[in-house]
Amino acid sequence: MQLNKSNAERLIADLGMKDVPIIEHTPTSCVITPDWFKKYKELCHEFMLSLTDSVETLAFMNLPQEEFMNLITGHSIPKNISFRLRIPLIFGGKLEIDNMFMCRTFPHSYNMDRFLMAQSDATTIWLPNPTHKVYHPAQTLGGGDGGNGTEDRLTETIASQIASDRDF
Repeated sequence: MQLNKSNAERLIADLGMKDVPIIEHTPTSCVITPDWFKKYKELCHEFMLSLTDSVETLAFMNLPQEEFMNLITGHSIPKNISFRLRIPLIFGGKLEIDNMFMCRTFPHSYNMDRFLMAQSDATTIWLPNPTHKVYHPAQTLGGGDGGNGTEDRLTETIASQIASDRDF
C-alpha cells in the first residue's frame, strides 16, 4: 500500500510509536554480497561499543547491570533487544554504524516490521528513523505511573558512574 506522510504517521502511531520520526525513502536496486551476515555481526559489535555515548537512554531501559555491562562492552546483546538498520539493505541501505539503531524486539522492532510490511508494494516507503542510537518511547522515559523510581534513578546513576570510570 502506498502511504502519504500523514497516513504513515497515523499507522506508526497506531502501532504505539507516535514519537518515532519517519523518513521517506525510494528503494534502490542493490546487490547483497554473500558475506553480508558476517559483516553485519561485526558491525553489531562495533555498534555495541559505540553505545557508551547513550548510557542515559540505556539506563531507562532498566537492563540488569550484567546485561548493561555486556552490551556496552560488546560481549552480548540482552534478550528482547534488536539492532535495526534505518535503511535496510534490501532498500539500498549500507552496513554502517550511522545506519543502525537499537530498540526492544517486542513490541517495537516487531511493530516496525509490521509497518514496513504494510508498504511492501509501494514505490516510495516510509521508514522509522529514531533521532538517537537507542529508541525508547518518550512516554516511558519518565518511568511511568507507579513502579520503582528509586531503582530507575539508581540504574541511571550506575550507568553514568560506569561511563565516567571508563572515560566514556
